[in-house]
Amino acid sequence: MGRAWIEPATRPPDNASNHRCEEPYTPRVRTPLCDLVGIEAPIVLAPMGGAVTPELAAAVSNAGALGMLPLSWTPADEVIPIIEETQRRTRLPFGVNLGLEWDQNARLASALSAGVRVLSFFWGDASGVIGQAHDAGAIVFVTVGTAEESRFAAAAGADVIVAQGWEAGGHVWGTVSTLALVPRVVDAVAPIPVLAAGGIADGRGLAAVLALGAAGAWVGTRFLATTEAGIHPDYRSRVLAAGEADTFYGTLFDRGWPDAPHRVLRNSTVEAWEQAGQPASGSRPGEEDEPASRADGSPINRYSASTPTAAMGGDVEPLPHWAGQGVGLVTREESAADVVTSLVAEGEKVIRSLG
Repeated sequence: MGRAWIEPATRPPDNASNHRCEEPYTPRVRTPLCDLVGIEAPIVLAPMGGAVTPELAAAVSNAGALGMLPLSWTPADEVIPIIEETQRRTRLPFGVNLGLEWDQNARLASALSAGVRVLSFFWGDASGVIGQAHDAGAIVFVTVGTAEESRFAAAAGADVIVAQGWEAGGHVWGTVSTLALVPRVVDAVAPIPVLAAGGIADGRGLAAVLALGAAGAWVGTRFLATTEAGIHPDYRSRVLAAGEADTFYGTLFDRGWPDAPHRVLRNSTVEAWEQAGQPASGSRPGEEDEPASRADGSPINRYSASTPTAAMGGDVEPLPHWAGQGVGLVTREESAADVVTSLVAEGEKVIRSLG
């Protein structure tokens, strides 16, 4: 299970030449997850498509947590170059996330051939790919939304279960809150480590999920405001200004991924759709609008499931700004290393205050 302890101060590994450490290491909150994947802090970067770059994933790993690359939609011939770029930036562990809504055999094979030894699977039955990952010596994470799903994933061989609560940003697999889901999953799959996802944006959240029995926190929205995140400046500004009641949950941004529930910041597209009576796809306001464009000049539809990236042109406000309900706790731009440090320090302080 996820029993946590606070260990004495440690130093980064001698071979971690890319690990930036401007101050001496502080004591770390550790769990069995840390030993399993070779990290110092029980924090995993949520693999947010379009937002997580090799720079961000590596920065998280270099800070002692686990970076995670989102490669579900990456062209097959770009998978290995992206992994190799991340490897140039860090010699510490990081993982690759693949969504099972699509055939991922080629991407999985590429990731394993490039030396990735942490694989995360989302949105579907992972039983058909776990064996391939294990044969290559990889550790497998599987995301679930119910205790029943967690039992199925555990029986299929998952090494770590990610319990994603309804509060999460981006695409959301289940409908149960993090608080209710995590202990159910912990009890269902013990002693397999469980990561808690959804609404965790500060050290209090980390301490809370550890108290629920989780072995760590899967954090996304907090990292959107980091200097390394690859999002559009307007997106970052909206994240910093948002409160916990400013998100929308639904299936509105469906071009490219239909019928997939997700959580985003409320914007003009959401408001216009609601004012029109929430019509079905095909009858929604501005369905032919293409307010933004990619770096290559190709247009982006208003309802596209496309993250506003730094390279986009035009007006990105109508596009989906993925964010979880923990967004109100994201109040400043900072480095990924500072986020990891503050999550651990705050979590440790809470744990110590509870005796």
